[in-house]
Amino acid sequence: MRVLITAGPTREHLDPVRYLTNGSSGKMGYALAEAAVQQGWKVDLVSGPVALPAPAGVNRVAVVSAQEMYAACADRFAECDLFMAVAAVADFRPKYRAEQKQTKLETDSTLALEPTVDILKTLGQRRNAHQVLVGFAAETHDLETKAPAKLIAKGCDWIVANDVSAPGIGMEADANAVTLWNRSGRVGRKGPAPKREIAEWLWAQLIDAQF
Repeated sequence: MRVLITAGPTREHLDPVRYLTNGSSGKMGYALAEAAVQQGWKVDLVSGPVALPAPAGVNRVAVVSAQEMYAACADRFAECDLFMAVAAVADFRPKYRAEQKQTKLETDSTLALEPTVDILKTLGQRRNAHQVLVGFAAETHDLETKAPAKLIAKGCDWIVANDVSAPGIGMEADANAVTLWNRSGRVGRKGPAPKREIAEWLWAQLIDAQF
């Protein structure tokens, strides 16, 4: 069985040195990749820029932007049995990218943005009948409403949600606390706990139900 996992942030460049990004450390996606290898899965890990070593046995593909992450996933999607969209992909990118570093005098104070590709939704529209899709939702409020709505909107089978406004868990942290839904409703909650423990719990839920 093969799993395709995205992890970390994306960087959307304004010029060669400045970019839009977020605080994702990649630790949750990497923990899931490491746990998958120990479950005997073949793992492709498409990773944005993070300060983490590749887990042993994982095929890591390093990318920077949302478009690069989409291209890397699209090349591998047909081969996977399970797609886990863990990465915190930027929703927008600068509409115009300067070829050279801009000075303050050259930079417009108004930044024009355009949407990035919705990787999970776009690939979900190409899925085969046997493929399972797992989305991740990082929210600051209304998690119980937004996460199930995202599951439906993006065509997922499962969605994992966490409140990133809570201190000490989620982004840039070693711990997490998650709530898991499938198409039948809420499955359960786990945490706060180390991300590796969260990863093992999530794999147990998925394998028991799907594989």
